[in-house]
Amino acid sequence: MTQKEFLTTVLPFKDKLYRLAKRLLVSSDEAEDAVQEIMLKLWKGKEKMGNYKNPEAFAMTMTKNYCLDRLKSKQAGNMKIVHSNFKNSDNIERQVEANDGVSLVFQIMETLPEQQRMILQLRDVEQYDFAEIAEMLDIKETAIRVALSRARKTVREQMIKKYNYGIN
Repeated sequence: MTQKEFLTTVLPFKDKLYRLAKRLLVSSDEAEDAVQEIMLKLWKGKEKMGNYKNPEAFAMTMTKNYCLDRLKSKQAGNMKIVHSNFKNSDNIERQVEANDGVSLVFQIMETLPEQQRMILQLRDVEQYDFAEIAEMLDIKETAIRVALSRARKTVREQMIKKYNYGIN
């Protein structure tokens, strides 16, 4: 595979890799590092790329696994500390952004269990179909549908709670 073929194959889904990495790792810097690492691994294995039925699904799976490994590593404690400090900062821009409905949904998504968060991200944000998600996460489609339903229900309940606060 030439460099040009690699770029035309891989670059179109680079942003999806970043969004998944950011959803899992929370930190923009960590997500950028993860995507860079995945791109490097894909480049090193570019000769095998033709063997994969769906290179995008393969890259998403690699990203998911890499991010989960990062969270399990020794540095995960540092990432959570940074995240909790970041979350409590009095940054006015962040507060304004958090008032936006879409931002609120993403905040709620961060509180979901890991699997529900990934499935919601892949289905509702990245627009993958159930078969592709099942392949990426190595889970049955029925389990994906159940987890997606639960995640959506939680998001809906949290949104209602937030917007109906103080109203009886």
